[in-house]
Amino acid sequence: MRFQFPDQIITVNIPDQTCLLAEVRARLKAGQGFTLATLNLDHLVKLRASASYRQVYAAQDLIVADGNPIVWLSHLARRPVALVPGSDLLRPLLQMAAEDAVPVAFYGSTPAVLAQAALNLNAEMPGLRVVWSGAPVMGFDPGGPEALAALTAMQATGARLCIISLSAPRQEAFAAFGRTMAPAIGFCGFGAGLDFVAGQQTRAPHWMRKLALEWLWRVISAPRRLIPRYLACIAILPGQVIAALRQRRGSASLVLDQPPPSAPQPVQMKPQRALRLGEAPHHDQQPPGPA
Repeated sequence: MRFQFPDQIITVNIPDQTCLLAEVRARLKAGQGFTLATLNLDHLVKLRASASYRQVYAAQDLIVADGNPIVWLSHLARRPVALVPGSDLLRPLLQMAAEDAVPVAFYGSTPAVLAQAALNLNAEMPGLRVVWSGAPVMGFDPGGPEALAALTAMQATGARLCIISLSAPRQEAFAAFGRTMAPAIGFCGFGAGLDFVAGQQTRAPHWMRKLALEWLWRVISAPRRLIPRYLACIAILPGQVIAALRQRRGSASLVLDQPPPSAPQPVQMKPQRALRLGEAPHHDQQPPGPA
């Protein structure tokens, strides 16, 4: 499944969770790092608007479909991929790390969330080794000195798998920077995944996820923040459907409905307010619903 932009092609190159776990295990055993991104409609909205984000996303090694609309479009284009939500990947990846004695690092969120997530996961998974964790400060630059210091400290502990708990586009940018500066580490961007594990945020009930209604749960939980985002996602859907039908008829790639050409815009990093210990942050985790 391919999404073509004027300057980049973004490919969902991992079809399902089984293939992803096998690929990650092979890379870790071979001493090779990687970056993992979870594509959804919200990401497509951001990719259309930002050339720098497209460059960062094109640098990701492994991309899965985190969102039912991406899956539906892939079936419409007759290039089917399965739904692989980042939050559902966290535990299988960490269980694999525990079984294979792969040291793990956590980066993002808050110190309190990271500590609680590590405690909960260690209780669930005997053998899991969380050897380093770090939370960025307000105004964090994912390619700046603080990111470099974090990567240096992470490498010094021998960490081989890093779970990133940041919002888009920061988490993909940090992963791409880490892939260059720490090439033996695998970087996985899972948004609020660690917040769910720590109990700081609550996922939709299982029945809502089965019915592809997790997006509704999230809207009810944070309407002012998420309604504008989902409206932007809905706005690009007609163009995605048309492009998927073109791909179905044999075109080489899924061509996105593009706005008129304009000068590339940098990724906009919104300033972050410093959080008190234990306070739950508002992550832009990729929902597996319509975003």
